[in-house]
Amino acid sequence: MSNTYRIGVIPGDGTGPEVIAEGLKVLKAASELKGFSYELVSYDLGGERYLKTGETLPDSVLEELRDMDVIYLGAIGHPKVKPGILEQEILLKLRFSLDQYINLRPVKLYPGVETPIKNKGPEEIDFVVVRENTEGLYVGGGGFLKKGTPDEIAIQESINTRKGVERCIDFAFKFCQRRNKDKKLTLCGKTNVLTYAFDLWERTFNQLAGQYPEIKTDYAHVDATCMWMVKNPEWFDVIVTDNMFGDIITDLGAMIQGGMGIAAGGNINPEGTSMFEPIGGSAPKYTGKNVVNPMAAISACQMMLDYLEEEDAANLIETAVMDVIAKEMKSLSAGKMGHGTNEIGDLVLKYMSARENK
Repeated sequence: MSNTYRIGVIPGDGTGPEVIAEGLKVLKAASELKGFSYELVSYDLGGERYLKTGETLPDSVLEELRDMDVIYLGAIGHPKVKPGILEQEILLKLRFSLDQYINLRPVKLYPGVETPIKNKGPEEIDFVVVRENTEGLYVGGGGFLKKGTPDEIAIQESINTRKGVERCIDFAFKFCQRRNKDKKLTLCGKTNVLTYAFDLWERTFNQLAGQYPEIKTDYAHVDATCMWMVKNPEWFDVIVTDNMFGDIITDLGAMIQGGMGIAAGGNINPEGTSMFEPIGGSAPKYTGKNVVNPMAAISACQMMLDYLEEEDAANLIETAVMDVIAKEMKSLSAGKMGHGTNEIGDLVLKYMSARENK
């Protein structure tokens, strides 16, 4: 990729602008220390714009975002907007329209971070979930019959195409190769009940496995996956799964890595525009109080730079994040960190500079 990047910034709602501001401070420092350049274009998408204008994601804005190298997203969600409107008309529309067919979620416990799992530490909790991001139940296939009557029927269809499943699984194999840890890929599904959808997933998984003989493969039902994530998380290296199951197990993953304050993710189109975001919501009750944890947004910036092949900058940010967590923070929870939101960002800058100048 080029060393000059066009980055679309969507600060979003609630505390989104606060944490994105800290991520942008870190991005600026990384660019100065590591010698790349970028251009920011900011978009006021979210609840406030919707309440003022009735607009969610205009087609003209979508086309501009399509031309960006990456998108940096804060959080979408407003207490005065009915749930589902912003999520479907902004978040899902972005993912589907930009064909961001991979949701990439690292689950990594850093030293000094508490996990609710007894006797497990950073050595045991370090895996990645590759979630299919544009198909499954989230497509919205289905409808109602006899709505509002005692005989009402609601149908929600899971749409799985060979193309969609194959490209997701192939991405997971390639990612497992590049990660070069245990070289083990686990398919998470429910073949004993969802006999059509996961027959397609399992057949495709087994067929592609032949192209990657160095990758060990196994399979686990989604309920067993949740159980082993808690009991023996060290069993996992990379997990690949469908949209719904991926949504569920990545929230469990966020909790075992220390909570939403540290969890970040990417919505990836390897051939187009990808989007990176902190996983926690907009947390409107903390807006403007300088108490919310910006580390997830900073980690999303780190993921974004890694995706842009600025590996040195990404590694510098990650090590600084680890330094701040281990040496400076009392907790990852909002209001309990021992520092304000902007102070955490400043501390990351301090440790980046210290490491770079060693």
